[in-house]
Formats: sequence, structure tokens, C-alpha cells
Amino acid sequence: MIVFTKRNLMVFFKDKASVFFSLLASLIIVVLYLLFLGDVWTNSFHGIENARAIMDNWIMAGLIAITPFTAAMGAFGTMINDKTFKIYKDIYCSSISRFGITAGYIFSSFIIGVILSLFTLVLAQGYILIQGGELISFMVLIKIIGMILLSTFMSTSFAFFIVSFFNSQNGFATASTITGTLIGFLTGIYLPIGMLPNAVQYVIKIFPVSHSAVLLRQIMMEKTMLEAFEHIPIESADEIKQMLGVIFKFKEYTMTSAVHLIILAGTGILFFGLAMLSMSRKKK
Repeated sequence: MIVFTKRNLMVFFKDKASVFFSLLASLIIVVLYLLFLGDVWTNSFHGIENARAIMDNWIMAGLIAITPFTAAMGAFGTMINDKTFKIYKDIYCSSISRFGITAGYIFSSFIIGVILSLFTLVLAQGYILIQGGELISFMVLIKIIGMILLSTFMSTSFAFFIVSFFNSQNGFATASTITGTLIGFLTGIYLPIGMLPNAVQYVIKIFPVSHSAVLLRQIMMEKTMLEAFEHIPIESADEIKQMLGVIFKFKEYTMTSAVHLIILAGTGILFFGLAMLSMSRKKK
């Protein structure tokens, strides 16, 4: 399994186009933010100290949240290519068990998701420093890395479930394009969740990746929010947090960090099981 995992990693990183398109959704968001969204959102917070710093950390937290999913989807392209070009026949004839083959695809996709997410974190921190922000502390870094690992587990399982329904390159490419386009909306990154209709807000709140975005925002924006909201009423601060998707509320109930973590872990386990069930039925 280890050898097969290494093979998948080499195949993916040798294909520069696959790496690029795995990060394309994040790149599009960065370009839009730099061109006009950053100024528009910052100007909407009149009288709030560190408004730009808040929005910089907000957008970067969102980028780190979506990268595990887009990276995992791109990584599973290796499995689809093996099916499309009948390479899987040679793989199945090798000494690797079918379990080892499936595990190799999953584990390599997980590793790719972690690597590209850490790469995104480095770029995000670099951007924040260039904009005059501060270097994150060691404890914040540990929390972010922990979130990346959990989010990548969930995203890999979710992507594995989606990919399990495809056997052709065309179908997979279509699914990747659709998910890559929608993920910015479904995590409340293109537009803050508070600016969207209630029905759309509800969809965002039940989308698994958005819970990763919430936790990363809470971690990365904590210090800047404390400074900015020091002299404004708690109710006003909560309204801003709701609008930006820093907290999720269902009527009067505010979801806690523990609930978000349980949703991420539970979703990962659920979709992993569903994907394995889907693939086992295909083998029959």
C-alpha cells in the first residue's frame, strides 16, 4: 500500500495541470478579493477598527477551508485516469490487495490535501504579513494544523464518495468543475453569508466544508476581532460575526466549536462508509 501511495503522489505532482486546477478555486477567490471584493467589504464596516485586518484573516481562513476539498477532488483524478485508460487492470494483477489499492488512493489524496492546504496556509500568512498583519502564534498554528488534518479527512471522504460514482474522465471533469465553482458560494466566501437570502444561508450551514470555514475563522480572526469589537456592544459584535459566518445560528441557538468538530468528524466517517458501500456494489 505504501508503494502504491507513493506512486499516486508522484503521478499527481508530476502533472502540473492537476496541481494548478486543484488550487484554481482558491486562486480565483484571491484575485477577486485583491481586485475589488476586499475594498468593498472593508468599506462596509464603517467605524470598526482593523476592518481590513479582519477581512484579510476572514478570506484567508476561507481559502484554507476549501483547499482540502478541491485538492482531494483533484487527487482522486489519478483513480479516474487509471479506470479510463484501463491501468487498473495491471494494478489489480499486482501483489497489492484490493483493499490496499483503495486505501492507497484514499491515503494519497489525504496527503495531497494536507500538503496543498499547508502550502495555502504559508501563502495566506505571507499575504497577511505583507498587508501589515502579525505572524500567527505557535498555539494558533497548532490549532490551524489540527483543523487542516480534520478538514482534510472529512473532505477526502466527501470527495471519495462523489468520485465513487464516476468511471469516465468526462464525468469526473464535469463534477470537478461544478464543485470547484460552487464551493466558494457554499462556504460563504464569495459573499458573506449574512448578505445572502435565508434559504441560501440554510444550505451553507448544512454544507460540511462550511463548518471547517467557521472554525478556521474563529481561530484566525480571534485577536483582530477582540481588538475591533472592544468598544462596541456585544449584540452588534454578534451580528457582525453572524454576517461573516464566524458563528452559525439557528434561530436562538448558536453552534459551539464542539458541535462543528463533531459534524466534521461525523461527516467524514459517514461519507467514507457510503463511498466504500458504493464501490463494493460496483465490484459485484
